[in-house]
Amino acid sequence: MKYILSSIATILLSTSAMAQLTVMISGGFSGPYQKMLPQFEKASGVTVTTLSGASQGSGPKTIKAQLDKGASVDVVILSREGLAELMTAGKIIPGTDVDLATAPLGAAIPTGAVKPKISTVAELKQSLIDTKLIVVPGSTSGIYLVDELFPRLGLTNLISVKVTERGKEATTMLAAKEVGMAIQPTSELVNIAGIDYIGRLPKEVQLIQTFSAAIVTGSKETKPAQQLIQLLTSQQATQAIQNSGMDLIQR
Repeated sequence: MKYILSSIATILLSTSAMAQLTVMISGGFSGPYQKMLPQFEKASGVTVTTLSGASQGSGPKTIKAQLDKGASVDVVILSREGLAELMTAGKIIPGTDVDLATAPLGAAIPTGAVKPKISTVAELKQSLIDTKLIVVPGSTSGIYLVDELFPRLGLTNLISVKVTERGKEATTMLAAKEVGMAIQPTSELVNIAGIDYIGRLPKEVQLIQTFSAAIVTGSKETKPAQQLIQLLTSQQATQAIQNSGMDLIQR
């Protein structure tokens, strides 16, 4: 009996160690995910490969575009808006989607630059006008800013805006002082070298993004995929989420 139990344990450990999970994630939840990933791999014995993609937008770097081209992925983590598109396209196993955290829009400037005022809509509008060049990502937040907020504030012809495919590209430009301000989810602005996060946008013009996870249709690793998602929604992830500038989901 002792030999049988030992053999079963060995088989389970071997199976776990052989399991490989592929995750494709957008920038919004990357901070908490990277903090929690080593803990998941150590506890589960599962090796995780992490790929990157934009929640929404155009071009080959969106998560949807990469899945459409045949990328082999088990779990996606992205904005709820982007996930809704994947669900409509049949890319997600029904019932596996789970909300992880929320992130409001914030603003940042190059390190050492004079801090503009953004606490009211009037202050934000004037600060945007005074900024030589503003950068936004071409995903969910950038779509909202360029197509909805800037026109609503009458800023379309008063400001210069650079749209990048990814949020990381936007903060890289900001750190290099190629632009004067970046506006995107707070989680993409805090703890980034070379930039100073200056705060959230006023509530009247806010876009609160929910970042969610789900299992991709055709995944052969649904069990470890569920285990990863469970960890990311557990109490253990609380500090990592809050330290990244995100807010907890009220469950």
